[in-house]
Amino acid sequence: MKKAKAKASKAASLAYNSKNGYESISPAELKRCEDMNKLYIQYLGKAKTEREAHDEAIELLEAAGYTDMALNEKTGQKLNPGAKVYRSCEGKTLMACVIGRRPFEAGMHIVGGHTDAPRIDIKQNPLFENSEMAMLDTHYYGGIKKYQWLTIPLALHGVFVKPDGKKITIKIGEDAADPVFCITDLLPHLAADQYKKTLGEAVPGDSLDLILSSMPVADKDQKEKYKYNALKMLAQRYGVNEHDFLSAELELVPAGMPREAGLDRSMILAYGHDDRVCSYAALKALLDLEGTPEYTSMVLLCDKEEIGSMGATGMASFFFENTAAELLNLTSASYSELALKRGLNNSWMLSADVNGLFDPLFAGAFEKRNSALLNHGVCVTKFTGSRGKSGSSDASAEFMAQIRRIFDKAGVVWQTGELGKVDQGGGGTIAYLMARYGMKVVDCGVGLFSMHAPMELAGKLDIYMAYKGYLAFMKDGRGK
Repeated sequence: MKKAKAKASKAASLAYNSKNGYESISPAELKRCEDMNKLYIQYLGKAKTEREAHDEAIELLEAAGYTDMALNEKTGQKLNPGAKVYRSCEGKTLMACVIGRRPFEAGMHIVGGHTDAPRIDIKQNPLFENSEMAMLDTHYYGGIKKYQWLTIPLALHGVFVKPDGKKITIKIGEDAADPVFCITDLLPHLAADQYKKTLGEAVPGDSLDLILSSMPVADKDQKEKYKYNALKMLAQRYGVNEHDFLSAELELVPAGMPREAGLDRSMILAYGHDDRVCSYAALKALLDLEGTPEYTSMVLLCDKEEIGSMGATGMASFFFENTAAELLNLTSASYSELALKRGLNNSWMLSADVNGLFDPLFAGAFEKRNSALLNHGVCVTKFTGSRGKSGSSDASAEFMAQIRRIFDKAGVVWQTGELGKVDQGGGGTIAYLMARYGMKVVDCGVGLFSMHAPMELAGKLDIYMAYKGYLAFMKDGRGK
């Protein structure tokens, strides 16, 4: 019997098998997991857009003693080890960090996620009248299955900005007393032609028009009575007119709060897990980082990832590089481009983005042995891209070994995973944009069911292990 056990133990030590985290998590840590996820649910319910995610993050940071780095940039006051600062870009993208003991040139430990999510945007000249209804014209944002957005209750979030700079915030559909909105679908009795089309063709993007209202203004002489009545209500409630849509950013998102899911409440069903789940886990890890880390610990919460990371608030912009330059200037006796390049080159980064969980209902799209599984912990994705790894930064074996060391030492439940079968599809993150600097980068995030759907499903244990892994990464002294 002893020989058999010894042989089995030896075989187990030679083999690799990821394990369900619930088999090893202690009652005390399970409570920490639940507590952390309660906070995440609260955050996610408030952060339905990238602007809201940015503002919620700043509120949490300032409550924890972080200050706006713009003040230091203005006064020239240096940042000493242990200083906690943040830097904002256009109210959408955010950097926050704790200055480490080592100089900037030694590199930083960066965890970077994104806070934009697939949604439906309102166009700049959207309001029109059709069939005795006021309607809004839309343009979808990011990779969505358009048919999933029909008939569900939608909330309208965003801002109108007046020419004088006055900003008017809109949030309709989240309060229980609020109305909601919807985009209609064709009844099955008349859908014979629709059924013949592919899922991608059945709902054209131009057909995603929103019903705004359906009551006319009382004035019989008024043309376009339904459109005018909608404008009248907007003017009365928010002080805006039709011209103000030209300088507005309005988004349609699923209405309602995130919910615990499953009989055991082990999962969370919500809009925007991709990628606020990783962004919040990273932010929470930074907030819980005690003392002064060896290396400057930084969290990036960026915009525009779902549409290619372009624009001033996307990671393809110079926001990160400019911020790094400011950090060097504020933490060093002198500034040089060589020191900046060395610091970026010597940095380590976890690109905190989600992966797809193996779904038994669609098993043919996955290669199970190399797919992430629910409750098996945070997923480290060595490469993304599509087909022949196109568009991937592909982390080095040496850096993968460092991540193994950090996570194993901290007791992080983790796994590896790819995004589907080799020729099935693929995806990308901000990893390749950061790897340009020569820094070591790997994707590391939470696995999801139904990614990019109006409602996505994530496991609480996986969310907690992402937080735990990010915190261990920030604390790490690179084995010294």
